[in-house]
Amino acid sequence: MDFRELPGLRVTVDRVIYRPDVDAPADRPYAFAYYITIRNDAPETVTIKGRKWVVTDANGQRVVVEGDGVVGQFPRLRTGEQFSYHSHHVIGVDSYAEGSYIGMTEGGDAVITRIPRFDMRVPE
Repeated sequence: MDFRELPGLRVTVDRVIYRPDVDAPADRPYAFAYYITIRNDAPETVTIKGRKWVVTDANGQRVVVEGDGVVGQFPRLRTGEQFSYHSHHVIGVDSYAEGSYIGMTEGGDAVITRIPRFDMRVPE
């Protein structure tokens, strides 16, 4: 399946915060909450069907996370609508995350929009 970027469908990373209160595995003890908004200013209605995250740490190790929907939902965004949510990543060393959302227009076209890179710095 070929994906195209849809002008007007965009993602903003609204906030990234360290969350020491979140339970995390011993090898990745630092949790960071991220707050995202997906906004559709395109002339087409889009349903977000999936996501792909790539988290890269300071040692060059990468973890790829792919899945259906966004936080268990499949947001349908008409022109001018947006969907905001938050989730988290857990890391062991300084890392950054980036990725994309996969969507489908009502006309059946597969579209993609990029998630801007954001940094997660382990507290001193």
